[in-house]
Amino acid sequence: MKIDPAILRALSLSSSNTTLSSHGGSGFTSTGKIETALSDDSKKSFFLKTGKGRDSAVMFAGEHASLNALHTIPSLCPQSFAHGELDDGSGSFLVTDFLDMSTTRSSTGNKEKGSGLSLAQKLGKLHTTPAPIPSGYTKPVFGFPVKTCCGNTEQDNTWTESWAEFYTERRLRTILKQAEQNNGKDASLRATVEKVAQEVVPRLIGDDRLNGGAGVTPVAVHGDLWSGNKGRGRIGGQGAVEDVVFDPSSCYAHNEYELGIMKMFGGFGRAFLQEYHSICPKTEPVEEYEDRVALYELYHHLNHYAIFGGGYKGGAMSIMKDLIRKYGSKDEL
Repeated sequence: MKIDPAILRALSLSSSNTTLSSHGGSGFTSTGKIETALSDDSKKSFFLKTGKGRDSAVMFAGEHASLNALHTIPSLCPQSFAHGELDDGSGSFLVTDFLDMSTTRSSTGNKEKGSGLSLAQKLGKLHTTPAPIPSGYTKPVFGFPVKTCCGNTEQDNTWTESWAEFYTERRLRTILKQAEQNNGKDASLRATVEKVAQEVVPRLIGDDRLNGGAGVTPVAVHGDLWSGNKGRGRIGGQGAVEDVVFDPSSCYAHNEYELGIMKMFGGFGRAFLQEYHSICPKTEPVEEYEDRVALYELYHHLNHYAIFGGGYKGGAMSIMKDLIRKYGSKDEL
């Protein structure tokens, strides 16, 4: 397969000792494996994604920034090296570390121990590392430098000092608008989302509610951490086998926001959460932890409804009605 010159330039590679082959698959992109010979005669592998149109450019810019935000914990995910437009005009590209998930053995047998950290420990370390301070601010704030995509949903990550405002405006109300664009107006759904936004969000995650009014510190989250976006593999195709994640849709958020998608599809059991929370304790008030996670899970039900339609609306409505019964006013919708 021919390698677009833009990719070679981005990686400072030569076409004479670099090859591209098809590898894996993705619902939204084409994927491949780049292999190149280094000056010491060793080989290095990269993972390539390509896609068409503006949507792929936004998606790849977001994934590039997301991977490198998560790479604060280097053994957690592949590093991203480059993204941009293809010279042939067909679309955009993203190049990351190649993640070899074809074996459970290290490249040097069992001698190489790697980080020695479980996924729960890595996630706990990530979620106890404060976000960087963006330009123009004096402390970490919620958001992200670029838009990201959860599935094919474009997410607005405009910097916001209030977590409750970010979650209401950049997630709940934005995904409601997208769902209505894709599936048609729905008065009942809109009224219920608005009731959650106006009554449940301030009560559960308002700036004066969390940690006794101290609020929460923004941290990097994966953003789409369901069981299909984790595994075990060798980053770069070399070294030790590690617990890893991939295909992120990151932002700087309340750490418990991560747990919503994890709960929705399962794959993270009680032992995982106990190990995670031994490093990253539950936010106060602890007695409202399960309801906060349900509130964050809601976004992903609405996002899946926006993308796929069908029964995901029912899951969203069920979560919202439960939360409204607990935290909303008593008038009927």
